[in-house]
Amino acid sequence: MRLRLWPRSLIGQLVFAVAVMLFVAQAVNFALLVRGQKQQMLAHGGGMAVARIIDAIDRHESGRIVAMPDHHQRSGRARIPKLWVGASAPPVPERAVALPAMADYVHDLLAEAEVDAAAVTAWALPQRPRLGRTRLPGRTVLVVAEVDGRFYGVRTRVAPDGRRLQGFLVWQTLSLYLLLLIPILVIAWRVAAPLRDLTRAARASPALHEAVPLAEAGPSDVRDLIAAFNAYRARIAAMLADKDRMLGAVGHDLRTPLASLRVRVEQVEDDRLRDKMIASIDEMTAMLTDILALARSGAGTEAVGALALDELVGEIIADYRERGKDVAAGALAPATVHARPMLLKRAVRNLVDNAVAYGVRARLSVMVEGGKARIIVSDDGPGLTDEQIRTLVEPFARGELSRNRATGGAGLGLSIAREIAEGEGGTLTLANRAGGGLDAVIALPVQGR
Repeated sequence: MRLRLWPRSLIGQLVFAVAVMLFVAQAVNFALLVRGQKQQMLAHGGGMAVARIIDAIDRHESGRIVAMPDHHQRSGRARIPKLWVGASAPPVPERAVALPAMADYVHDLLAEAEVDAAAVTAWALPQRPRLGRTRLPGRTVLVVAEVDGRFYGVRTRVAPDGRRLQGFLVWQTLSLYLLLLIPILVIAWRVAAPLRDLTRAARASPALHEAVPLAEAGPSDVRDLIAAFNAYRARIAAMLADKDRMLGAVGHDLRTPLASLRVRVEQVEDDRLRDKMIASIDEMTAMLTDILALARSGAGTEAVGALALDELVGEIIADYRERGKDVAAGALAPATVHARPMLLKRAVRNLVDNAVAYGVRARLSVMVEGGKARIIVSDDGPGLTDEQIRTLVEPFARGELSRNRATGGAGLGLSIAREIAEGEGGTLTLANRAGGGLDAVIALPVQGR
């Protein structure tokens, strides 16, 4: 499983981007502060050491001090004096830590002061408890410079390490996260909430009569977008209403001459010719009905209500069995959805008609899984190829050449069923079964029963 670091939501992306940029900025700030603290430590401790070394050299050359092997014993432990002038370097404790950066810095300062030092070493001395005295901040450093064959050792102090700085930066980073991320979360949530409502509205069918305009909320840009969407959906609804009125008029105007033509055809004396003409007229009437149903599938005036799928499927099975069709019932789980009964019945009947015509028989089941109620129409046909499954739900697509050599209909049954299912907030899928046959499934959101 591949780890996805970049969030998908608007809020997640804003928070993630700000958090990363803030972390990078604090890391740069920390590096700069550490570098500045190091330079300050070198300047303070190294400058003091150079001043003391130069003073010791001047005093020694003027004769005011002589060699000072002031290295005596106290309680059996060697003590490093504040000033060392001798032919050998002062002893360095075992736990002392070398400071090469300090040594290089002091060497460069001595060179600038025209003091030719053969070698310079610096050591951070181990800290010792001071009884009865306040511990001085920072650490003691021993700096030794070899000048003209003589060793000059001085003690100096450097600033404390960066632990306090690290703690300060941690608290500063947390404070910045709180001060920046909380307002960003609030602003992003204020922007994302109207966008989520807009997404749900965009996914809904624009032909639903009960659809209401979205409330214009959020920043001005989002409000302008919602206002444009409301106007756009209103224009679509008006166009669909005009289309329905036009289709109603067309359907009425075409059915009337077809009915009149059939009355005249029935007066033809040649029985064979009359039957062929009547069959052609019936085919034209059925095709007209299917085309009008496909065009109107998403914009019916039928009211939406609670519908028990197991009862609806049971009624459809009983109706087909009364007509002698090979339609059987599978598992009928109780499930309730919000849908338009007549439209949903038409969709299921189209699937059953296809199963009976092309798949020998039909078996209807109702299942509930994952918040979805599924009406499954199964047949015992040879199944379909992936290309046929993709194209058969399109208008006027027919698959009888591969499933049955008998002539089929106009190729609108599956298209009408798909449009009805999507208009009710569901989906229509076709899938081959492992043991043979095809399953046509209408999935709808389940409502509390």
